[in-house]
Amino acid sequence: MKQFIVLVLFLIQYLSYSQVNFLPEKPPVFPDCENVAIDSLQNCFDKNVFNHIYDNFKIPESVLTENYKGEVAVLFEVDTIGQFKVIYTDAIYRELKEEAKRVFSIFPKIKPATYNGRKTFKQYSIRIKIPLVNPDIATQDTVKSNEISLLEQEAKNEFDKVNSNLQTFENKAYSSQLNIQFTHSDYARFDRYMNVIGANSHTASKPFVYEEVSQYYDFKAEKERLNKETDTWAGKKLWNEHLVQLQSDDYWFTIDPIFDLQVGKDTEADFNSTYNNTRGFLIQGGLGKKFNFYASVFESQGRFAQYVNEYSESLKAFGPDPAIIPGRGIAKRFKTDSYDYPVAEAYLSYTPAKFINIQFGHGKNFIGDGYRSLLFSDVASPHPFLKLNTKFWKIKYTNTWMWLKDVRPEVTQDGAFLTKYMANHYLSWNVSKRFNLGLFESVIWTNTNNRGFDVNYLNPIIFYRAIEFETGQASGNAIMGASAKYKWNDNINIYSQFILDEFSLSDVKAGERSWKNKFGYQLGLKYFDAFKVDNLLLQVEYNRVRPYTFSHNTITTNYGHNNQSMAHLWGANFSELILIGRYRYKRWFADAKLIFGTRGFDFNDGTDNFSYGAEIYRSYDDRPFDTGVEVGQGIKTDIFNGNLQAGYLINPASNLKIFTDITVRNFNPEATTTSTFKSNTVWFNFGLRTDLFNWYFDF
Repeated sequence: MKQFIVLVLFLIQYLSYSQVNFLPEKPPVFPDCENVAIDSLQNCFDKNVFNHIYDNFKIPESVLTENYKGEVAVLFEVDTIGQFKVIYTDAIYRELKEEAKRVFSIFPKIKPATYNGRKTFKQYSIRIKIPLVNPDIATQDTVKSNEISLLEQEAKNEFDKVNSNLQTFENKAYSSQLNIQFTHSDYARFDRYMNVIGANSHTASKPFVYEEVSQYYDFKAEKERLNKETDTWAGKKLWNEHLVQLQSDDYWFTIDPIFDLQVGKDTEADFNSTYNNTRGFLIQGGLGKKFNFYASVFESQGRFAQYVNEYSESLKAFGPDPAIIPGRGIAKRFKTDSYDYPVAEAYLSYTPAKFINIQFGHGKNFIGDGYRSLLFSDVASPHPFLKLNTKFWKIKYTNTWMWLKDVRPEVTQDGAFLTKYMANHYLSWNVSKRFNLGLFESVIWTNTNNRGFDVNYLNPIIFYRAIEFETGQASGNAIMGASAKYKWNDNINIYSQFILDEFSLSDVKAGERSWKNKFGYQLGLKYFDAFKVDNLLLQVEYNRVRPYTFSHNTITTNYGHNNQSMAHLWGANFSELILIGRYRYKRWFADAKLIFGTRGFDFNDGTDNFSYGAEIYRSYDDRPFDTGVEVGQGIKTDIFNGNLQAGYLINPASNLKIFTDITVRNFNPEATTTSTFKSNTVWFNFGLRTDLFNWYFDF
């Protein structure tokens, strides 16, 4: 055994010695070096490299003008086919680095280096003196095969080079594929510009991305108009800029704090005050020209007007948490009479070609030109989505796939909320310079037969109604709709929507007002720069939805998420008239809104437990009759909701506003139950808010 170990050690030593002395490495070989002795090949290689650089390197004019003296560091390799490739260059002047790359790109192809007779890569570092030095008097040890020193130097300078690549921030968001935060008030500032006669814009599918709006509205000019003169860092961050904003050739990003700090008083409530305390942060940016990202995180505690608190608790999900804050999410109890409701929204936006944009994230979307949408709205809580926007010719085609939740106790599975899925198609077509037509279809389905997310609905073209019949009508709930917009002139737009959940022609002809005729419609008008007053928008809108629309006999496939509607805030069985005025002057703004409505509610008093068609989460099979169905049936309730808000835009970059508002609400049902009773609310509010989303309190 001892003899075997000694033999092995001897062989290892012998092989190691052989590798050092008998496996020579040959450098790359230029044609005029082929007959040179092997121990002189490296010197011959160096001389050819120097001669080539000296003969071809042209010092840029800008460098000569400044009488610069220094050097250009180059790390290069000769690959296995004898081709020269630059790995890294370093110089004070960008022009010198580009010239070095050019010179190395015109090196002739030579014989590659070999190791043990096999072709191999060979790396070298070289420092080119500026001004150029004649190779006959240059030291021949300038070309080195030890590239580590140059790489080490690069690593030591890497952090400084990242900083040196930063540029003056110009807000690349304005030409990016990032979404413009969707709030009705802020969208009013560029609504007219996108709706002039002849514009090939598509304004229903929201939120818009900056790139498409910037074709009609100059965001940079707006920023310059709103800029406040200030020289201090604190002044710039308060009035004009993002808290953190960085930009280079390849990337940019911004970071801002989020605030929604409000205090108010509800005259009808038995508590002293209302409040909201939201803190968070927002990050957005871009990598290259095709990829953008957005993320916002909110941590909130609040107590609202009494009618808002009652509505929030009526939405309660399965489990111990007492409420769902409408439009936000599930809330846990905070102290004794308040709510704690964290929210996060984020998405990735990728544009592989100029006519297509893909977004994947967690948030909300909207389809329509009005204040409400009967097709697809943003009143529910944020949810995961995948969206595909395709725009070409006079067409914009929007496909949206969503993952939703039914959080009621009766549909939970092993204590977990039930997942359901929604897919939407919306085709917008500019038929003429004045007229736009939109076609909409949507389907909701659940995990029937463990099918999960049904790949049938991934097809962006096919009609969902056909798929519904193919997979079984009970397996999904398909809805169809349409929209239209007519530009009367540059300042007046007329818009409309029609939603069709179910339709029976024979019942329509019978004239008996059948429950099967489940549909709704919207008519609206916008008057921009009303009465020749710049930035004054007046809007009137009428919405009417028949009972049982958006509901289904399979109650999990209703048109809802987190106990909230995915269309109109009121569900179904209502009519509504809305009057809106918006005005903006420099950083000042004012919004007024009046809503007059009629709704029909269920009794649920132990004697009459029928569904009268307002509650989309109830099965339409629970109806009390098949004919004579009319809007407002059940407990007919008249509703008035008025809101007046005024404020000042503190920082346009982050959309930070200071505001005050007053809400007046009158809720007057014909009958009183435990959940439906008269109330008169006057709610005063004052606050500081980063305005990022629509928040609806007009239920």
